[in-house]
Amino acid sequence: MAFEDHVSAGFAAIGLELDPLWYSLPGFYFTNPAAVHGAAEPIAIPPGSTALDYELEVAAVIGREGRDLDPRQALDHIAGFILFCDWSARDLQGVEMKLNIGPAKGKDFAHSVGPWMVTPDEFSPDAAMSASVNGRPYSAGRLDSLYWSFGDMISYASRGTRVVPGDLIVSGTVGTGCILELSSVHGAEAFPWLAAGDRVELAVDGLGSIETVIEPSRCPNPPEPADGRAPAGAPR
Repeated sequence: MAFEDHVSAGFAAIGLELDPLWYSLPGFYFTNPAAVHGAAEPIAIPPGSTALDYELEVAAVIGREGRDLDPRQALDHIAGFILFCDWSARDLQGVEMKLNIGPAKGKDFAHSVGPWMVTPDEFSPDAAMSASVNGRPYSAGRLDSLYWSFGDMISYASRGTRVVPGDLIVSGTVGTGCILELSSVHGAEAFPWLAAGDRVELAVDGLGSIETVIEPSRCPNPPEPADGRAPAGAPR
């Protein structure tokens, strides 16, 4: 969560204020490497969700192992940069995180990467970032609006442990880079959640584009959408 504009707007969209702690450390979570998709692969709506969202991001690809790195050292461990989409089931995510842990099923079903990696000397730190749905422009931002640098992020991730070649250290969403933000400002009718058949394109200058189609859920017996209520007889 390294872009201040996105974090402020995202918290406001769910009725929360940004905790001042955000300015003290680059918070992050671990996600599912088994859910990586290529830049042109379709994305299925996750089971039980009716609030699918995209998140427009850039990832640093780790090329050399390191631990307890300072931010300057950390930059020397980047092999390159790649376009990344952190698909999010906002309804599942919202319920799960009431337990103060996660995200889990709201995030682990799909991430899109690609179509290629660019070495640090070839990539502009102020690259333009954009997204569209069904040909309509949605998101527009720039990478240089990061509050936390990639050096900061990698340094924090390596504290007390190690980063290894192939790890992706991902920026978080650029300002305006998801439907959650856009709908909170402009209304859900103007920016509805993604649905089967939608065509989504995410692009970053120098990193190419992710172009995908949203498909129906592939789960044969999807669960009922989570509403946060405990089942009868459950402990409270």
